[in-house]
Parts: sequence; C-alpha cells; structure tokens
Amino acid sequence: MNDIPLSYFLIVSALLFSLGLGIMLLKRNMIFVLMGIELMLNAANLNLIAFSRQDDQMQGMVFSVFVLVIGVCEMTIALAIILQVY
Repeated sequence: MNDIPLSYFLIVSALLFSLGLGIMLLKRNMIFVLMGIELMLNAANLNLIAFSRQDDQMQGMVFSVFVLVIGVCEMTIALAIILQVY
C-alpha cells in the first residue's frame, strides 16, 4: 500500500467531498442531504487515513474510527427524526 502516492488519495477525497457538497446543496430531500453529509465525512476520513500512513502511532486511523462512529450516530438520529416527521 505504500506504493500509492498521497496525491491520489487527496484527489479522490476532494472528489468525494465536492460530490457530497453538491448533493447537499442541490437536493431538497432530507435523505439525500444526509447522504451528502455522510460522503463529506467519508472524504475527511480518507484524508485522515492517508496522512496517518506516514505516522508510526496511527493516530489518524484511531481518529477516523471515532469520526465514523459519530457519523453513524448522527445518521441514526436524523433518520429517526425524519421518520417521526413523516
């Protein structure tokens, strides 16, 4: 995995983030907005993991797992609220 340059990870992360931002700004459906937010969180996680490849203590990996858990909790609460509205 060390033979993949860091710039490739950053390009994919930027594409994911811009796609999530575009979905979040253009769609009016709340579920699509939540999907856009989740894409943006995954782009941030990809950045954390890409930069933690050069760290010996893997602090970026631990932080990305924490961000992933927070994103899942946020998605669960938001979907519960959406179901209550409908």
